[in-house]
Amino acid sequence: MKAKTLISWLLRIAASAILLQTLYFKFTGNPESVELFTKLGVEPWGRYFTGSIELIVGILLLIPSTAFAGSFLGIGLMAGAILSHLTVIGIESRGDGGQLFMLAITVLISCLIIAVLHRKEGALLFNKLIKKNKY
Repeated sequence: MKAKTLISWLLRIAASAILLQTLYFKFTGNPESVELFTKLGVEPWGRYFTGSIELIVGILLLIPSTAFAGSFLGIGLMAGAILSHLTVIGIESRGDGGQLFMLAITVLISCLIIAVLHRKEGALLFNKLIKKNKY
């Protein structure tokens, strides 16, 4: 197995595991999750929407042909999460020592590297979308 392929798989599995692990808390109404989204002023619809996007990103990252699309969505999702932590929530949430913030940074960096590793697939996807939308 080539180094690029191995690194891609390791990052995609790690990012997906983090994203998919948090779904339980969002979809079951875990008090910490409810508190966080209440603080953001988007409880409950923001919690369900974010969880749904995390599910989609987690799945897309695990399918080789959609890894670029998953990483692209993951970058946007994690940029929003990090911005929320920096502006509203705070780096530390309910005494977690900044764990949620660090997980968001980990997923963001993973998705950035995945996007670079799969940039050829991204370019092909972009070209298909452009050709499809031409008159």
